[in-house]
Amino acid sequence: MRVAVAGGTGLVGKLVVAAVRAGGHEPIVLARSCGVDLTTGEGLDDALAGSDVIVDVSNVTTTSRRVWVAFFEAGTRELLSAGQRLGVRHHVALSIVGVDRVNFPYYEGKRRQEALLLEDSGRTSVLRCTQLHEFAGQLLRRMRGPIVPVPRMRSQPIAATEAAAALLEAVTGEPMGLMADLAGPEVLEMTDCVRQLVRAARLRRVVIPVRLPGAAGRKMAGGALLPTEPGPRGKQTFAEWLQLQQPFH
Repeated sequence: MRVAVAGGTGLVGKLVVAAVRAGGHEPIVLARSCGVDLTTGEGLDDALAGSDVIVDVSNVTTTSRRVWVAFFEAGTRELLSAGQRLGVRHHVALSIVGVDRVNFPYYEGKRRQEALLLEDSGRTSVLRCTQLHEFAGQLLRRMRGPIVPVPRMRSQPIAATEAAAALLEAVTGEPMGLMADLAGPEVLEMTDCVRQLVRAARLRRVVIPVRLPGAAGRKMAGGALLPTEPGPRGKQTFAEWLQLQQPFH
């Protein structure tokens, strides 16, 4: 089976590519570095030709709501259109647990992506996933100086490797529309995760919990990013994952 991975050069994308290859399938990376622009469709048909499945874990780095929405809308439209032209049987996309309950700018883009995909649910699957264990390190790396403000956020984090494995399982199955939420094995405060990372790396930095403003901040702090229904759960705890990450850079 030929599996095209949109965003295959990113954190989750690289793991999906590895999982696809380990499963005996052929991965194809769709990314600008490989000559494919998801938002314009440039190079997409040539790269996608002969693919059976698309896995979309693409992302964009910005703080602009407009850019997030434009990226996910344009990229999803191009992938759906190209997939239909080229006979791709299944389109799987990774989304976020709670994206429908928290009005955060990034989530607005993901909601638009979901809506486009679920309009064609006979060919698509959307897997919502909680924050990754790796998210704590991403927050820490973004902050400079001895004080690290971290959003108050109740989460049920999962290892990126387990998220990639769940995407591979979806790839080998039939289109399911909106799938059951994927989450980790335990509920944690994101500030505690970052503190554990700071201690493990022996960094001289102080983590300060900060609630994001408005209703979105209240909901994140109150657990709106947690799954509300039974579903698949990862096994690796944050502490177990952390033991494998040292030293942190």
